[in-house]
Amino acid sequence: MIELFYWPTPNGHKVTLFLEEAGLEYRISRLDIGKGDQFKPDYLKIAPNNRMPAIIDHNPADGGAPISIFESGAILWYLAEKTGKFLPDDTRGKVAVSEWLFWQMAGLGPMTGQYGHFATYAPEKIPYAIDRYARERQRLLGVLDKQLKGRAFITGDEYTVADMACYPWIDPYTKAPLDLTDFPEVVRWRAAIEARPATKRAYAQGDFNKPSSELSEEQRKILFGQSHKP
Repeated sequence: MIELFYWPTPNGHKVTLFLEEAGLEYRISRLDIGKGDQFKPDYLKIAPNNRMPAIIDHNPADGGAPISIFESGAILWYLAEKTGKFLPDDTRGKVAVSEWLFWQMAGLGPMTGQYGHFATYAPEKIPYAIDRYARERQRLLGVLDKQLKGRAFITGDEYTVADMACYPWIDPYTKAPLDLTDFPEVVRWRAAIEARPATKRAYAQGDFNKPSSELSEEQRKILFGQSHKP
């Protein structure tokens, strides 16, 4: 049994994508990040960075005590190794998948997230910030589009955790939609993943919450006002 601490964000969707594709038994513990559930002491014991998602594997492969994992990329890699699915067996294949998984974690996710913040959530529109992150987001989409040319998926013919990591970050902000005209390979790849039955099941897990850019002041403080001090 995998216990998933989840809220329907792009990083949360990554993990449900894997769990649904792999057919693993799992249970969702809703972590309402707008109410500050990510700062509760019990959660911080397994996710010290006070971010979501995190998992607890109650049946680890070594048969020992439950294992907790935080950071979505680490979770995907752990589950892929645990199940032997969505990760190549050979060294070179694993290297390629790890490159694109870390590429998403270090680039596509953070840069798209910053664009989304300044374009939809910031209390004032700062043109320089919006333009800065829009350009970087477009640059990264160009990198991905080039990589996908001649490939069904990011690293080849097989669907992997690299695809699961990138897919939720392609166009996540309904109030700041992306123009994907210049990225036909991304459009083709995205449509193929969207059509997968497991993708539909994964996203259905988040139907209980419809994200909105209209946040209360208290939610803004919780989501965007944190520093090193409690």
